[in-house]
Amino acid sequence: MEWLRQLPKVDLHLHLDGSVKPETVLELAAAEGIRLPADTPEGLLPYMQVDEPCGSLQAYLAKFEFVGRFLHRPEALERVAFEVVEQAAAHGCRYIEVRFGPQLHRNRGMTPDEVIARVIAGLNQGEAQFGVKARGIACCLRHHGQLDNMEVIEAASRFQGRGIVGVDLAGDEGAYPARLHRELFALARRKALPVTIHAGEAAGADSVYEAIAHLGAARIGHGVRMKEDPAVLELVKERQIPLEMCPVSNIQTRAVSGWAAYPVREYFDYGIPVTINTDNLTVSGTNLTKEYHILMERFGFTPAEIGKLLLNGLEASFMDEADKRELRRHFHQALAELNISR
Repeated sequence: MEWLRQLPKVDLHLHLDGSVKPETVLELAAAEGIRLPADTPEGLLPYMQVDEPCGSLQAYLAKFEFVGRFLHRPEALERVAFEVVEQAAAHGCRYIEVRFGPQLHRNRGMTPDEVIARVIAGLNQGEAQFGVKARGIACCLRHHGQLDNMEVIEAASRFQGRGIVGVDLAGDEGAYPARLHRELFALARRKALPVTIHAGEAAGADSVYEAIAHLGAARIGHGVRMKEDPAVLELVKERQIPLEMCPVSNIQTRAVSGWAAYPVREYFDYGIPVTINTDNLTVSGTNLTKEYHILMERFGFTPAEIGKLLLNGLEASFMDEADKRELRRHFHQALAELNISR
């Protein structure tokens, strides 16, 4: 559906290291003299991309290890950040928030500030070339120690307003519950950093409640399982907390048993501000056009409802208000030109 590809879109949940192109890995490996198990992009895909479903969130996260070893040089980080913007532009994205864990890219001696600066440099280059506003979200990792994660919060605060728009908590949700990081996100709130938390994906509704009540989450990454507790569902609706749902990824990680159990229609109809995102372009083998097409095919979303989801993403973003006003006008104009009522 070409009209669907051309619609202006927002991707609020997009991981840098899950969106590296196989062609780029081949070139990065060659530059470092690293031998790979395949010498073509197609041959590398089984090492970088999951099947549907892949078995578990842990199996899904394992795909990141293959690519991660090539993302410790400044030029590599700049390049992959630029290429994420390029890939987003091909599917009509007008604004993206790219999340990455600064502590995951330091094996060659970069500091957290240097990692963030290089990613922002790549995003800025992409924005200049493709016209996609691109900002960063710095991820703390659930399995990392307090000091490492505190470094991320401190570094992110130094780049707030200069490319970083928020912070996140990512990683193995089941093994490392969010309550272990209350002090960490109290620091984020003191720094006035907007917070989004991965929750309700590999753990239940209590994880979503913890993220909101004790970590100060303004958005929830995934939130698929929050319907397991009607009280949490009602809390999210009452506070109008946006969900960053990632349909293809959520099925692959078995956040739900299958498409028939996926609650995107249920949440949308209930009045929760659902947003649609990709999570990982390469690991999940997806793009935003595909994600929205699935919603129409499997859940009967109408063009008008797709328009509502697009605007949800825009309003839920952490971008500054001036940029938001500008994009809001563009989105309304694009929807009107396609006769899509909202």
